[in-house]
Parts: sequence; C-alpha cells; structure tokens
Amino acid sequence: MPYIAINTSENLSGALKEKLKSEIGRIVALIPGKSEEVTMVDLSGGRSMYMGGAAVPCAYIDVKVYTRADPEGKKRFAREMFKLLEQELGIKTDNMYLSVTEFEHWGDHGDYR
Repeated sequence: MPYIAINTSENLSGALKEKLKSEIGRIVALIPGKSEEVTMVDLSGGRSMYMGGAAVPCAYIDVKVYTRADPEGKKRFAREMFKLLEQELGIKTDNMYLSVTEFEHWGDHGDYR
C-alpha cells in the first residue's frame, strides 16, 4: 500500500492518466518502504472544484499509507507530486492541496492486520 487519489478540475485523457500513473509510481519510491508494486492510484479529472469561491484549475492529492511514513520522504514525495501536476496539468502549486493519512491497521490480500 499506499493508495493515492488525485481529484482535479482538469480533464485527463487516457494518455495523460497513463503518464501520471507511471510518474506517481516513480515518485512514491521517495517514501522509504513504498513502491509502485504495492501502490493503488485513483485519478479523477473534470471535477467541479472551487478554490476561494472560484472555479480555477485546482487539485487535491489524498495519500493513505499503512504505518507511519518517514517525514523527510513524505516531504520529498509532496514536492515532486506538486511539481508533476504543475508540469502536466498547468495547475499552480497555490491551487493544490495534499494530505497524508497513516493507518496502524490495514486490510489487503484477503486479510486485516
């Protein structure tokens, strides 16, 4: 695990989704112990999103991880995610939010621990 969901006001073509998915797989490895092989990515584009009461290009990145993640790794990951979405979607970093939720317990592979 992690689970990474990106909701954005911008439309995402199939090719762009593929590129984002691949880049997220690379970037997630900046968090020690995380890799593309165990990452689930959820991309939603064309959302009705508002920032400061206005419909502007924006994005929300929601990251969920099993166990506590390295603080410096999370910082590196966040910076690279912001950079990726700015480059690929043209969204100003001021119009993006990112959260990381860490879980002590998690279910996968048919079990819960």
